[in-house]
Amino acid sequence: MPPERLSIQPDDGRSPELRRAAEALRDGGIVVFPTETVYGVAANAANDESIRRLQSIKQRDAGKPFTVHVGRRDAVETFAPAVSPLGRRLIRKALPGPVTLIFEAKTPDAAPAYGSLSSAGAASIYGAGSVGIRYPAHAVAAGLAMMAEVPMVASSANAAGGPPPTDAGQVDDAVLEAADLVIDAGPTQYRQASTVVALNGDGFRIAREGVLDERTVQRLARLGILFVCTGNTCRSPIAAGLCRKMLAERLGCAPSELADRGIVVQSAGVGGWPGAPASPESIESCRLRGADISDHRSQPLGQDVVNGSDYIFVMTRGHLEAVRSMTALPDDRLMLLDEAGDIPDPIGGPASQYEQVAEQIERALARRLETIDA
Repeated sequence: MPPERLSIQPDDGRSPELRRAAEALRDGGIVVFPTETVYGVAANAANDESIRRLQSIKQRDAGKPFTVHVGRRDAVETFAPAVSPLGRRLIRKALPGPVTLIFEAKTPDAAPAYGSLSSAGAASIYGAGSVGIRYPAHAVAAGLAMMAEVPMVASSANAAGGPPPTDAGQVDDAVLEAADLVIDAGPTQYRQASTVVALNGDGFRIAREGVLDERTVQRLARLGILFVCTGNTCRSPIAAGLCRKMLAERLGCAPSELADRGIVVQSAGVGGWPGAPASPESIESCRLRGADISDHRSQPLGQDVVNGSDYIFVMTRGHLEAVRSMTALPDDRLMLLDEAGDIPDPIGGPASQYEQVAEQIERALARRLETIDA
């Protein structure tokens, strides 16, 4: 008997028909569904029989895991027992999207979702000592995962060795014969598989090339912190230099090694000119605090440096408005460095004024860095 077929618009993640598919999955059925990359075939990881059926369809033994599919960003860490700062950056910046993240899972029973899994479901997710998680940027796929309210695992809807389908009409006959329901949302957006990124501590490797290339993943994995003042010769260089020192101390590395860990700290000015060194007083204020900004050269604030920054800290409310005039950013990305108020410009003042500014910056940084996951 052929499976039931549902036609759903790709942007309709609340379709009543999608609820029927979610019910089928919840009851242990096998559901073929669309994503933005390829069509998948899903099972309920709380149901042993459902997992065994999926393994049979994919001709896969219990030692080769399936990928968890979720419909919310905050669901990722319910399956990943220990997520590194790098992992959290990729969760925040790459999901939802055409990427599968593989997290280490040496203690899978520490994952909040572990208790909801059947024995076969747990083995099908964590069998390799890791867990692969996908949050598709496709309303139907994400809606199915949310509506089912069960742990949903999936693989591409092709027989072993065959090409993954990018349209419901391409789904392998053997998969269709074993499925209970097929959701047809038309051709997929990218017509190729997701990029698989395997995380390992502070680094990652591309385990499978897909929609996103390695350069894009590197950009998403990077933590960018930007400090903005007026001329980029006093306050923002001090802030950047002290920030590098404080982050390096936290991570147990040299400031010069931060870039190797995917952390880039920059400063820029809304006025002034490019290529100017930090003022001698600023260099000395940093030196007294163990930071070296002697090689600093000023740069104007531009769209590229703004777009590449996860956090932008400004010295005054005027700088805040200057950045906002360039682009709309949420308050958790753009903010005053000192939440108590403006940090005054010491330019032209005595060394004691630079000292006061450096002290204010240092205190404000200590508070702000507590909220940054580096």
